[in-house]
Amino acid sequence: MEPTQYIWLDGELVLWEDATVHVLSHALHYGTGVFEGIRAYETDRGTAAFRLTDHMKRLHHSAKAYQMELEWSVEDLAKAAKELLVVNELRSGYVRPIAFLELGAIGLNPEKARIRLAIITWKWGAYLGEDGVRNGIRAQVSSWRRFSGEVFPNAKATGTYINSILAKSEAIRNGCDEAVMLNADGAVTEGSGENIFLVRDSRIYTPPISSGCLDGITRDSIVTLLSDDGHEVLEREIHRSDLYYCDELFFTGTAAEVTPIREIDNRPVGSGKPGSVTRRAQDLFAATVS
Repeated sequence: MEPTQYIWLDGELVLWEDATVHVLSHALHYGTGVFEGIRAYETDRGTAAFRLTDHMKRLHHSAKAYQMELEWSVEDLAKAAKELLVVNELRSGYVRPIAFLELGAIGLNPEKARIRLAIITWKWGAYLGEDGVRNGIRAQVSSWRRFSGEVFPNAKATGTYINSILAKSEAIRNGCDEAVMLNADGAVTEGSGENIFLVRDSRIYTPPISSGCLDGITRDSIVTLLSDDGHEVLEREIHRSDLYYCDELFFTGTAAEVTPIREIDNRPVGSGKPGSVTRRAQDLFAATVS
């Protein structure tokens, strides 16, 4: 990660190296935090943060789920993110808002812990690599199951991502780029940090939110873009065997954008190359964000 000059912390701009927290922060010990990932793109009208307000709304929703009352409104946070991109002189980059519990409690009852909120920006290229965007990545179905719906899969909480880290690390150790996670019933949910789409016989499928996947903002954008483009996009439960029989697979996410999957569990997806629907999704998304 390449440091930028400033971080927004509790309403103030502080130098990157000064944006520190105490080792007794509740979030460090118990994972009590919520966050977002947002991309800003260079466009012919200047820098534009894609669906910035929607991301800040989801941050507030995640905070509410974990009973964290944020001091700053959606509008406050969107404005702060824009100002931070300007002062850090980033024409494009990644924006990470994070709200977390700091000092005031060290046991499991977080009631007296102080809520802090930071926004960080930095330069970040293709999450799964430029070659992965062009030619597709290798993925495997993880032995780690996605946590159940009882722990708010639609809230982006820091602690719950240890589940995804286990899956991602396993995939890397096994020579793959990313993991596909199943829920407790064996249905496909998502990647370690991305939503997943499947193409078979010209129809496009993605798991329903009830499967345990995140209600992704990029996922929603791709559903809209492909539907408006005349494609049939369906929410349907997907099983492991569907991954082996499909014509195309691709991940979507703020970090991953639209990344093709060329191989799953050592089996080629379709022809082993990104298909026409995946390429169309990439083109539509790129045209929209730029």
